[in-house]
Amino acid sequence: MAIRQIRVLGDDVLRKKCKEVKEMTPRMHTLVEDMYDTMYEAMGVGLAAPQVGILKRIVVIDTGEEGECVTLVNPVITLKEGEQVGEEGCLSLPGKVAVVKRPDHVICEAFDEDMNPITVEGFGLFARALCHETDHLDGILYPDVAEEPARDVTMEEVE
Repeated sequence: MAIRQIRVLGDDVLRKKCKEVKEMTPRMHTLVEDMYDTMYEAMGVGLAAPQVGILKRIVVIDTGEEGECVTLVNPVITLKEGEQVGEEGCLSLPGKVAVVKRPDHVICEAFDEDMNPITVEGFGLFARALCHETDHLDGILYPDVAEEPARDVTMEEVE
């Protein structure tokens, strides 16, 4: 559909709490399609609606693994287990990473894009993405929960 502008650190919208989605209108379906297009164009694995300036509780995730491509409407993480520590980046903080501790196993209750209730279980990268993207819905960015300050990514790390 369309590529939307990704909001970057400093934009007030990224720090606001998103509103619950009451119904999936044609406009909301277009938003979801645009979010996937925007995420793929930016080579990300997840995107939350506030990152494109929309204060709605919607996230899209695609880690590239089978079963790990989801649209989550009004997601709520109901279980966090284990621990993983690793570098994390964000499309709203281009060129930056920081070490973040996240759960290694997550269960998330949400609705799909047709407002059918779903339960999603994630391990590893998928668990990390679920936590990262749902944090966005409450105005939380990864540097807020990082083990260290965000740092610039070097060219060697990109290659």
